[in-house]
Amino acid sequence: MEKEVLDNFKKYQERKKLYQSFGYDIDKERSFVLEQAKPLYGRILEAGTGKGHFAIALAKQGYSFTAFDISQEELHFAKLNSAYYDLEKNIDFRIEDAQRTSFADGSFDIIFSIKTLHHLQNPYKVIDELIRILSNKGKLVLSDFTPEGFAVIDKIHALEGKTHSTGSAAISDIEAYLKEKGFSIKKAGSIHQYVLIAGKELN
Repeated sequence: MEKEVLDNFKKYQERKKLYQSFGYDIDKERSFVLEQAKPLYGRILEAGTGKGHFAIALAKQGYSFTAFDISQEELHFAKLNSAYYDLEKNIDFRIEDAQRTSFADGSFDIIFSIKTLHHLQNPYKVIDELIRILSNKGKLVLSDFTPEGFAVIDKIHALEGKTHSTGSAAISDIEAYLKEKGFSIKKAGSIHQYVLIAGKELN
C-alpha cells in the first residue's frame, strides 16, 4: 500500500508540473476557491470529489467533512492521495450519485462542487439535489473553468490522446437557475476559473 501511495503521489506531482507548463497553478486555484468561500462553518460536503485534491486542500486547513463521488476508481485515488498527507481521519469518503444522494434534507451547511459542472449530463437535477441537502442558512460553492481554463485542459487532454467534455450548462446558466430559486449570488474569478457562491442568507 505504501508503494502505491508514493507512486500515485509521484504521478500527481508530474501532472502538476504539466499544468504549470501551461501557466495553470493547481494549488493556487484551489486556494482561491477556499478564500472566496470563507467563512466556512458547520457540516461540510464536497460533491464530486474525483481524486480528492480539493478535499485534501480543505483538510489541510483543519476541516473535517464528507466527500463523495460516483466512481469507485476515483475514490480509490482520493484515498491514496489523502493517505500520503495522513488526512484520512479528516475526510469521510463515500460513493454517492449526485442526482439522488442518501443524505437527509438540510444535511450540510457548506457544499462544494469544484469543476464538476461540465461533466454532468443532468446538471439541473444535480443542483436540485444539492439544494435539497443544503441547510436553510447554508451556501453552495461552485466553480468551473473559464474559456482560458478549458483551453489549458484541452491542450493537456490532447497530449494524452483524450478529449474533454464541456457540458450542457455553463456556470452562468446555473447562476440564473439559482436566482430563480431565491438564492443570492456572489461571484469571483481568476484567469482559469469562475467561482459562484449561492445562499438564501448571504452576508
